[in-house]
Amino acid sequence: MRAVVATVGKKRGQNMQDWLTMTAADLGRGIAEGQIDPVALCQTYLDAIDAHPMRDRIYARVTHKRALAEATAAAARAKAGQRLSALDGVPISWKDLFDTAGIETEAGSLLLKGRVPDSDAVVLANATAAGLVCLGKTHMSELAFSGLGHNPSTATAPCVNDHDAVAGGSSSGAAASVAFGLAAAGIGSDTGGSVRVPAVWNDLVGLKTTSGRLSLEGVVPLALKFDTIGPLCRSVEDAGLLLALLEGAKPADLNGSLLNGRRFAVLNTIAMDDVRDEPAAAFAAALELIKEAGAAVEEIDVTEVADAMPVSGCLYTAEAYGLWRDVIEANPDAMYEQVLERFRLGKAYSGPEYVAASAKLDSLRAGYDAAVAGYDAVLLPTAATLPPSVARLEEDHDFFVSENLLALRNARIGSLMGLCALTLPTSTPSCGLTLMCPPDMEEQLLRLGAAVEEALA
Repeated sequence: MRAVVATVGKKRGQNMQDWLTMTAADLGRGIAEGQIDPVALCQTYLDAIDAHPMRDRIYARVTHKRALAEATAAAARAKAGQRLSALDGVPISWKDLFDTAGIETEAGSLLLKGRVPDSDAVVLANATAAGLVCLGKTHMSELAFSGLGHNPSTATAPCVNDHDAVAGGSSSGAAASVAFGLAAAGIGSDTGGSVRVPAVWNDLVGLKTTSGRLSLEGVVPLALKFDTIGPLCRSVEDAGLLLALLEGAKPADLNGSLLNGRRFAVLNTIAMDDVRDEPAAAFAAALELIKEAGAAVEEIDVTEVADAMPVSGCLYTAEAYGLWRDVIEANPDAMYEQVLERFRLGKAYSGPEYVAASAKLDSLRAGYDAAVAGYDAVLLPTAATLPPSVARLEEDHDFFVSENLLALRNARIGSLMGLCALTLPTSTPSCGLTLMCPPDMEEQLLRLGAAVEEALA
């Protein structure tokens, strides 16, 4: 097999190592044009994974047999002119909370050690039906309940910009797999920032979808009111293609996206508080480029955002603990203490308190929607801080708590308001810009994101 792969690469004049940094869309175009063989592509990624010194910090399991079988089928379709989608034959990774038939799916927790589902999650099945190749399952924060990505129970994925720092969570391994050239894209989940934070800290594009847009069937839950699924990838085009394949739909048309005449709001309420120097400067520089491209940018205050923050503790922790209480309390010593502590915060809230908080949030969402109705999108720094070191997180409990809250704070705004959101990298490492649009407006969001991406390039 390897001799064939090498021959294919030389015959087509390609440096196969270049494939590891190409966008998923470009890889798909290469396959369509006959310049990239899906089996050679898959083997190149598998070889890179197996040889990488931090493989076991990034991948929980590598699905060699499945990947090569899917790549072989994709190669046959490409040869016959019967490709299933624009990404047919492109290898991607999956966060370890997506059920994979016959393969352990443990959601980063010893509580689920040895759990082997019988079938694929719906989104994985949809992706497979479109020809995407499953490279394996990536590490994550335990049960997805941390924005930092530190997980002593299984493994802590590294940040591409500082290998001694966390990658961001909870989709930590998903981000690292792409940033280190070990997957063309990664599929993660986002409950309060779990796609956006690792995406920004690893200089990737990350899409948080609207709750309910993509099926959660076969996905290990955290808080069903807020759980969403989204890609971490190298371009807005990739994000649009992956969204479509995950739901079995037609991709959004991103051609001709312009910023001229667009009207954006910069959210001052909460979002700009205590932002560290590097993210603040990167955000300001990005805004100037957006203005130069012809967009109007206005600062606004939205009191509903501030009013929503106090209810988040009740809503997130009560729902998470309600879902996991019996499993957790049957074996609490199996959990990382910081995550266990977060889950147990849900004990403090009664059913009436949860219902009242949920009703209040629905009212605040309506107020927010009215306040931003005149804008194409709302802008804010994706994360207010930079990725902290693993060592300090392990030795300082209070630092872990404060950094986790600060890392997730801006992302939580989009989750609480029920929005779709897209984070884009800036020229400053681990610093990003987020665009937020109303629920179920992903296509508009992606078109705007494509235009902003071009302005920031």
